[in-house]
Amino acid sequence: MKFELAGAPHLPPAITVGETMRHVLYALIPAVAAHVWFFGYGILFQIALAVGFAVGFEALMLKLRDRPVCLFLGDCSAVVTGVLFALCMPPLAPWWITAVGMLFAIVIAKHLYGGLGYNLFNPAMVGFAAVIIAFPLELSQWLAPRQLSPGLPGLLETAQAIFTGSLPAALSWDAITMATPLDQIRTGVQQGLNLSEIRTDPAFGDFGGRGWEWIANFYALGGIYLIWRRVITWHVPVAVLAATVIITAPMWMLGPDIHPAPPEHIFAGALVLAAFFIATDPVSGPATLRGKLVFGAGIAILTLAIRRWGGYPDGVAFAVLLMNMAVPLIDRLTRPRTYGH
Repeated sequence: MKFELAGAPHLPPAITVGETMRHVLYALIPAVAAHVWFFGYGILFQIALAVGFAVGFEALMLKLRDRPVCLFLGDCSAVVTGVLFALCMPPLAPWWITAVGMLFAIVIAKHLYGGLGYNLFNPAMVGFAAVIIAFPLELSQWLAPRQLSPGLPGLLETAQAIFTGSLPAALSWDAITMATPLDQIRTGVQQGLNLSEIRTDPAFGDFGGRGWEWIANFYALGGIYLIWRRVITWHVPVAVLAATVIITAPMWMLGPDIHPAPPEHIFAGALVLAAFFIATDPVSGPATLRGKLVFGAGIAILTLAIRRWGGYPDGVAFAVLLMNMAVPLIDRLTRPRTYGH
């Protein structure tokens, strides 16, 4: 008697690069929708511009390197880079800043290092770090949330601001823009105000900035989806958020009027976005599980140090890039023990 044999399902089906990137894009949809609700249509323009420039530069570099253009464009890695970069940009940032950012992200940080899988630094953070250093004024013009704005720009007004740099006569930059919560905390502390006085500003919500805390919640929801789909592991996000709480909680308890509470550090800036979507990049991050914990904790420590003593109110991008430099050493020091040794 003959029996038909089939391979046992001992291993889960392999997930391709394209599938991984598409899951990341799916996970970002709720946060993008929340961004549109609280801050208008600008984020959609920024995403479209960033993705367009990213795909264009990707195709150009693949052509120059004599690589199959359609094959590599199909992995959606350039699209994810563009979306993550756009989520860090002010909604009405001029179009040419996005072009410069994608030039640094795709051409310099990605292809000059050898392309996907060879880049040492996270491309989206390289692009953002380049433009925030070069154009600090343009990247400080953040829109006030819907509840505090006299009127968010519509589609035509948003397009006019992004492509021409000017607003309709009925709107003014001073009326529709405001400092971010982290900016206000930094400025208020420098002026000698305590946090209870700073938080009286209507820009603050329950935990962080009005609107921003909801967006951070949706980032976390998308990150949980990625963990459930096994696109990322829990190690980096938990390390980033746990280290933030462990460091800031004692300081807040000792001086609540001069040190923000842990939820404010988590929900007021880009820390949640970085924890689930940026620091979990498998190419520029560690390969070992213990290394991921060290990597995430290092990002939290550097972010808090930059917020406290650095020249930028957030500093997540610079923290990620500095820890990218340490990844080879982290992997070497956290290498798992060989079986039998």
